[in-house]
Amino acid sequence: MSLFGPLVGLLSLFVIGLGFFWVIRAERSIGWRWWYVFMAAGLVLVLLSIFAASPLLSCILGIAGASLVWGSTELKKQAARVRLGWYPANPRLKRVPPLWRFFSRFVPPSL
Repeated sequence: MSLFGPLVGLLSLFVIGLGFFWVIRAERSIGWRWWYVFMAAGLVLVLLSIFAASPLLSCILGIAGASLVWGSTELKKQAARVRLGWYPANPRLKRVPPLWRFFSRFVPPSL
């Protein structure tokens, strides 16, 4: 018997559950304009999972990276949910991310 499958399943459930939480917190504290930073971090984690020595570490990095990539597509939608009043708004001015002038030309991805 192998417990690797159930362990990876539980880890993915935990990481995806955290994904919902961090999307809400990230939009509230720094705003949706940081989507490309989360996208880049997720892609780096996915690439690192290819080179991981341990299968479990590879799974953890891949799942975390995919969760970050998914979350980067949800930040703009979360901002829309805040505007609708479904989530509390943060009245403080949110910081503009680095290289925003360049990345403002791109439409945030949507799944």
